[in-house]
Amino acid sequence: MEVIGDLPRELFLEILLRLPVESLMRCKCVCKYWYALISNPKFIELHLKYNCNNNVCVLLKRCLLTCLGERENMLSLVCSNGFSFVNLDVDLSLYKKEPCLQLLGHCDGIICLSNYRDDIVLCNPATRESMVLPESSLPCYLPISNLIPQTSALGFGYDAKTHHCKVVRIVSYWEERSGSDLPHHSRVEVYSLATGSWKEIDVKVPAHVWYSPCFETYFNGAFHWYAIDNNRNEVILSFHMGNEEFRVIPMPSVLPLYDHSLCRSLLVWNGCIALVIYPREGTEKSFEIYVMKEYGVRESWTKILTIGPLTKVEMPLAFWKNDEILMEGSDGLVVSYNLKRQELKDLPIYGVPKSFATLVYVNSLVSVKGGSQKPDEGYTTDFGW
Repeated sequence: MEVIGDLPRELFLEILLRLPVESLMRCKCVCKYWYALISNPKFIELHLKYNCNNNVCVLLKRCLLTCLGERENMLSLVCSNGFSFVNLDVDLSLYKKEPCLQLLGHCDGIICLSNYRDDIVLCNPATRESMVLPESSLPCYLPISNLIPQTSALGFGYDAKTHHCKVVRIVSYWEERSGSDLPHHSRVEVYSLATGSWKEIDVKVPAHVWYSPCFETYFNGAFHWYAIDNNRNEVILSFHMGNEEFRVIPMPSVLPLYDHSLCRSLLVWNGCIALVIYPREGTEKSFEIYVMKEYGVRESWTKILTIGPLTKVEMPLAFWKNDEILMEGSDGLVVSYNLKRQELKDLPIYGVPKSFATLVYVNSLVSVKGGSQKPDEGYTTDFGW
């Protein structure tokens, strides 16, 4: 049995796998052997798997007001142990004061940030590594001069075929002074961490993405948006990261059409997508929860329960721990509602109202450089995985 110091090799690895990323980053400075071990792709994979099974948190984006009255974005981790939270020391200089910063998704410890106008940033909050993606492969303007391009949708998720993360962008082209609320046409491009570049894909976008609070969600290998199809039906538009194909998922048939007094949010709950319906305005709100028990099948939508009525609660943010749902309070506080006990608990987390966004998140050593990352010479070792 191989021994490292006074410890058997297997026990040494088990100890390392349980360390947080911050500690492992310091351990890499101990010696070349530790550096090579912790940098090894197999170790990174095992560490990620351990955290997925044992250390799932919620990543929270919010805005805080400075003493000068300016908004600044802050990222925090909310842990299940006693609802503790910690602010992350992440360099958000590009978007620190961006009022429209969007938290697009999470993949293997990497998050995607954008303001839908300028750059798209990939960031690993645990390692503090970040990268601005290259410029779009799509031209800003077409030969038809009366068409105006606009990024209408962005998504981020994991491609199980290539074992790398991808970013998808939908660019819609609008006719000037047409008065239509639907674009003339759309084009799609995909950025892969495996190649480090954008490519346009020849695919038809079957529905147009509209905004709905806390809706954009990655699940089952696909990214999901709230959308309107060509027949002006409300639908869920999904893009599969592996097949690079769009799919239209119908809404529950019981929902009223075009009722702008109601909001729709899409979350993941107990391995299914869950649609939450609630009033847009009001000091007292009820939240109806529908679950799609068989993915993609309209008839499988089932109303599970109704939460409330609750006072001073604006909207849902994320399910976690199976029986808890994080929600944004109307006073800028985060609250947690326990589904079993039907109790609402204030959390010591506050921010500017309607500035919150959340992701279920795990810390990892995965690099934002993806397939372009190469090990340093002289630091590679065969560990016999």
